[in-house]
Amino acid sequence: MAEHFVQPPHWEVWITLYFFLAGIAGGSYTLGTMLRLWGSQRDEATARIAFMWSFPIVVVCGILLTIDLGKPLRFWHMMVNTTPGSLGLNFKPWSPISLGTWALLIFSLFAFVSFLEVMTKRGNDRNVSGTMIVWNIVGSLVALFLASYTGVVLSVSNQPVWSDSYAIGGLFVASALSASAAFLAFMSRFRSDDAIPTEARLEAADAWFVLLELIMIIAFFVTLSGAGELWRETATPWLIGWILIFASFIPSLRRLAGGGRVRYTASGGAVAATRVLAGTGTSAIIVIVGVLILRFVVIYSAQFQ
Repeated sequence: MAEHFVQPPHWEVWITLYFFLAGIAGGSYTLGTMLRLWGSQRDEATARIAFMWSFPIVVVCGILLTIDLGKPLRFWHMMVNTTPGSLGLNFKPWSPISLGTWALLIFSLFAFVSFLEVMTKRGNDRNVSGTMIVWNIVGSLVALFLASYTGVVLSVSNQPVWSDSYAIGGLFVASALSASAAFLAFMSRFRSDDAIPTEARLEAADAWFVLLELIMIIAFFVTLSGAGELWRETATPWLIGWILIFASFIPSLRRLAGGGRVRYTASGGAVAATRVLAGTGTSAIIVIVGVLILRFVVIYSAQFQ
């Protein structure tokens, strides 16, 4: 059984929301890039939605992280060393927190340029330059790092639960992609009928990401059981949280099994009708709320028993 010897960091709502929104920002950017790489021209409009939202969300992440520090005006000290005789950048490659801070800054740059690119497009212009494609690909690598490091930074701590499982990083990436696919599918509902095929693909992707998330949760529980810490996750009130999380998987897993399959058509009013009958907006909200609960349960259960 692992030995733990540190006090809980008492991370509360700010850091929890930061972990959640960083996953949405990184996941949305990555999915936007995937739509540009492997989607059709119809998918470009949803890719633009992904890049349009990634930047404002990551700005909120920076604000949340700064508030959590308790001394917002000293945030820049995480990147600049002001020690006399050691002035320079404060980059520590061995520290997940330092790596995460820099990843947030660098991803903000990628998200900002992509935000400008889509906001300056006119009308239905769907042309994307090769340079921007390369920019999106590199930005996606940083985005995936940002989505995963929030879980990794927990695993490398000495906190019960967090340090007892190697699966948290993978769990956070899978859930981030799931929530992002649901978020983009939901936002696509406010577009024209051109978004219908993209919406269907995002929902299919969300179902596979949910399945991956379920596998990572099983790995999380198995590793906790081996460390003798599973009881923390099955104690009240965290057990209720896990029940809600598993319940949020039902719409996506039903769709994966074919039980909730929706036939999309691009013929006027029939499109709206199928959307209403499918309840895809509700399904997306359920998935997103489930991922938010997941972040709360994983972060709080290790600190408050």
